[in-house]
Amino acid sequence: MNEKILLVDDEKSILDVVTYALKKEGYFVERAYDGREALDKVEVYKPHIVVLDLMLPVINGYDVCKRLEGKNIGIIMLTAKEDIVDKILGLELGADDYMTKPFDIRELIARIKSLIRRLDKTIDEEKDSGVINIGDLNINKKKRTVSIKNSLLEFTPMEFDLLYLLLSNSGTVYSREQILNIIWNMDYAGGTRTVDTHIQRIRKKLGNNYQDLIQTVYGIGYKGVDELIENGN
Repeated sequence: MNEKILLVDDEKSILDVVTYALKKEGYFVERAYDGREALDKVEVYKPHIVVLDLMLPVINGYDVCKRLEGKNIGIIMLTAKEDIVDKILGLELGADDYMTKPFDIRELIARIKSLIRRLDKTIDEEKDSGVINIGDLNINKKKRTVSIKNSLLEFTPMEFDLLYLLLSNSGTVYSREQILNIIWNMDYAGGTRTVDTHIQRIRKKLGNNYQDLIQTVYGIGYKGVDELIENGN
């Protein structure tokens, strides 16, 4: 765990308690006591999460939140107010979560962990362009198309999902049971033969030049590779 947390509050006693708890969890922690200092430290420290009090001197938490828009930083806003309008305004300004003082430090840690998981998932999805190109083979996740030299191939929904799973995670070995869980959303002891049948169909449709992109891992299951295997010589 190496996530960086920036705590922003003008109450030193709160910062001391939260800092101690987060460091004990393994996070890196930096602190700021007003909105201006918070914005300056965001530029230098580049935190993953900002825990931000609304009632701050110099620049208030609402304005800090607005200025952090588009920076891909998770924001948990803190306030002593309980008015629903404050909560709504904070969320509309870009906060990801909201806690009212006084709060349980264990709940704050749980919310930080949850937000980090959501941010990691978003980053992973952004990295996945949804397009795979290997030689003349093109797979487009959004369009759900498979083509070789711009000639479309006919794939059923399950065949497409299985092909994309293996080639978008090249090198990862999946057991037949895992594939059933992921693609068919099934979990049962028998029936894994259906995975083998779909693999055979996929290979046949890919043809001689591309069928080896799906490899059998004997005794386990299957994996995809992201480069063509030269035949001959």
